[in-house]
Amino acid sequence: MIGERNGEKASLLWNLLISFSKISPVTFGGGYAMIPVIEKEIVETRAWMDSEEMNNVLSIASSAPGGIGVNTATLIGFRLAGLPGAIAAVLGISLPTFVIMLLLTIGYSAVQDNKKITAAFEGIHAAVVAFIAVSGWRMWKSAVYDKTTMLIVLGGLAGLLFTGLHPALLLLMGTTAGYAVYKWKEKWGVFLSRETSAKTKTRASAVVDPGQYIWGDGI
Repeated sequence: MIGERNGEKASLLWNLLISFSKISPVTFGGGYAMIPVIEKEIVETRAWMDSEEMNNVLSIASSAPGGIGVNTATLIGFRLAGLPGAIAAVLGISLPTFVIMLLLTIGYSAVQDNKKITAAFEGIHAAVVAFIAVSGWRMWKSAVYDKTTMLIVLGGLAGLLFTGLHPALLLLMGTTAGYAVYKWKEKWGVFLSRETSAKTKTRASAVVDPGQYIWGDGI
């Protein structure tokens, strides 16, 4: 029985390594361009998580320090197989890209003035915009669903565009605002339920999800 469990865990670790090794070499444009590919592999192809779990992972990954691609791989690997799973996922998403970039760096001096190569990279840059747009749209649908979350996103956008505030400070402000709103709505729901039916209480409490207010993807 123990040997069978160890074999299943080893198989899962290997599959994590292979899955993320397939993702990183074909994804240009950084972590956000990886998100649609990661979501398709983890949710649709492997069925390791459902869409709600994946949205929670993305919310935390986008709010934590570091690249969102590596953060997402770490969280998924840890969720599925603990620390060994996190290590396998991070190795999978990092090593192929490292090897490719090393080879490109070595050979770049020979092709940097080649117009065909330059045109190819310009085409890649344009395609990356589509990947990032899809990621942004999916995160928007999961994170912005009422006036409060819309105000947090607009406040963060205004802070980024028109002030010199550091993004980490804006993230902290968004987290604080989201938590305060959640606590206020929680109290409001309890107060409302004392004066109305239990059905109204259930409906009011269903609106409030602490994770969705605390971790703001748009900031």
